[in-house]
Amino acid sequence: MLEHLALHPEGVPLSVIASSVDVPISACHRLLDELDRRGYVRQVRARGDYVMTTKVASLGLGFLSSSGIVDIAQPLIERLANESGELVRLSIVDNDRLTWVAKAEGGRNGFRYDPDMGMDARLSCTSSGHAWMLTLTDEQAVALVSRQGFGLPKDFGPKAPTTVKSLLGSLHAARVRGYAMIDEVFAPGMAAMAAPVQRSGRPAIAVISIAGPRSRLTSARMWTLSNSLLSAAHELAAMSSASGLFTRTPLGKG
Repeated sequence: MLEHLALHPEGVPLSVIASSVDVPISACHRLLDELDRRGYVRQVRARGDYVMTTKVASLGLGFLSSSGIVDIAQPLIERLANESGELVRLSIVDNDRLTWVAKAEGGRNGFRYDPDMGMDARLSCTSSGHAWMLTLTDEQAVALVSRQGFGLPKDFGPKAPTTVKSLLGSLHAARVRGYAMIDEVFAPGMAAMAAPVQRSGRPAIAVISIAGPRSRLTSARMWTLSNSLLSAAHELAAMSSASGLFTRTPLGKG
């Protein structure tokens, strides 16, 4: 229910929520009443629709703050954003999910959170997803994408992979480079690159990405930035033991 409400900040009627999550209206109403009592949702009095409060976001931000990840990653992410002049994101591997948790933007000071933060990356068509999967076997990568799905082609860029064969081709190229590169894959007119945060012999724990308009972030520009991207990923991997958030169960072990 919370995931559904998060997609509709304007509010959703009880009947629509019940239908969307496939539960009886009576059960849905009881659950929403309990969520309301605990402060996770509220009703818009004028219409009776339910909306999600900021309590979930507050819990998430509090968790990230107490984990130490922001303090550890902030200087690295900001340095990379200032050097590239583009959007730099940090995502964390959590079992079979890759979740964006923070970002920094070139030319702007400070670590920033935005509405995209906390969302899971679409593994098949994001540079972050490709960067994580380049550290896995083909079988593990295909299993992850199969569970999440390729999504609808209309929602992504014209070069987004729609088959296992095209996805594996991109992953094989990324493994040779050591980082992922995409061009009009996640969205039309956009390019991105990403590198996994991984200690030697250990599973990847996070991903750092750079994204921007393909008119600026050309293949040549991404090649120029690759050393800085990989350096930031290596530095964060070396410091990762300072954060409890970076002690995840390896894929397939939990």
